[in-house]
Amino acid sequence: MRPSMASSPEIARALASSFDLALLPADFYVDPYPYYDALRSHEPLKRCADGSYFLTRYDDLIRVYRDPQTFSSDKKKEFLPKFGDSPLYEHHTTSLVFRDPPAHTRVRRLISGALTPRHLAALEPGLQALVDRLLDAMADKDTVDLIDDFAGAIPVEIIGNLLAIPHADRRPLRAWSLAILGALEPSLGPQGAARGNAAVREMLAYLEILVAERRAHPQDPDRDLLTRLIQGENDGERLTPRDLLHNCIFLLNAGHETTTNLIGNSLETLLHWPSERQKLISRPQAIDTAVEEFLRFESSNQLGNRITTERVTIGDAELAPETRIWLCIGAANRDPLKFADPNRLDILRSPNRHLAFGSGPHQCVGLHLGRLEGRIAIARFLQRYPDYELAGPALRGGRVRFRGFLHLPCRLNPGDRRGADHSHSDGGS
Repeated sequence: MRPSMASSPEIARALASSFDLALLPADFYVDPYPYYDALRSHEPLKRCADGSYFLTRYDDLIRVYRDPQTFSSDKKKEFLPKFGDSPLYEHHTTSLVFRDPPAHTRVRRLISGALTPRHLAALEPGLQALVDRLLDAMADKDTVDLIDDFAGAIPVEIIGNLLAIPHADRRPLRAWSLAILGALEPSLGPQGAARGNAAVREMLAYLEILVAERRAHPQDPDRDLLTRLIQGENDGERLTPRDLLHNCIFLLNAGHETTTNLIGNSLETLLHWPSERQKLISRPQAIDTAVEEFLRFESSNQLGNRITTERVTIGDAELAPETRIWLCIGAANRDPLKFADPNRLDILRSPNRHLAFGSGPHQCVGLHLGRLEGRIAIARFLQRYPDYELAGPALRGGRVRFRGFLHLPCRLNPGDRRGADHSHSDGGS
């Protein structure tokens, strides 16, 4: 086991002192939480080599989230040196998540209008049928990949349905998403930049055709989010063609990546906490609190960003205008000042005011949809395959910002083989 805060404060202090987002060790990608614990205890406002600050305390993140005037989400100044004048730069400075009001407010209002409780209730029967079809398709396989065969297939279909993307056109969506969101990593090499730029170009080319078709043949805006975005609001305000295309990319990518990670992370985590797994199987009504705990314990989105618009003090650090800030959601969600025994999975934890969806004006617009997908997928999977086990090494995505798996090989009905090679005991991730 890697040295932890509890075993050696000296080692924890050394981890915090040497922490560098540009030079992370391999074990960080497997389990970043000892590093987060060390930073939160010894350097909670870690000044990075490039002058940015890495924040790990819950209360500090809340303060930043709730003051969008001082802590801007606009990324033009930050992303131009990183991406240059490129498709990635245009996309990531146009999409909803990296903009300030009024542009952010206008786009968010249009999207949220298609994700009301009424709309989500209408989605639920189709979501249940989709999950059951995926579970049926896996039934006769000796081994399955819980990402390719299950977790990754659900949000592609749901977001595809919201935008009414033909089923035959959905195959490239996951690869495009991984390439574009992968470019948001703290360190971006030339190959990653090339993949990301190519993915933006290909998505734009496809969406231009789709939008032209939808303009010519609009659908019911209450059922089709793309028609709703094209037609705009009742007062006649509409998105520009550029805003429309890039926010469709944002919807496809954000809804896909975070939900895939939520489902995959949850099912993998339960393998390491068998008593919590059995508790959830025997008490399926606990799925609501369980999903909130999965979101806290293994946040799909581990990092956020802001930039200061004026001189400001956080803790004992004075930040100049245009200082870049990293918001470490994964660390804040295990802050012991906010969560009792934070490194323990507790599917009945309540209250559980985690920050997996952020907070304030930029709180994730699709949080209710993500929760719905997670609840149905995890509950129905456990009901159908309660004895699943790993069938080989789980392969993580190797990223800092988005924590999830690329592949998660499992046996669904291990029978007498259970326990022979994959024994687990409660005790952390």
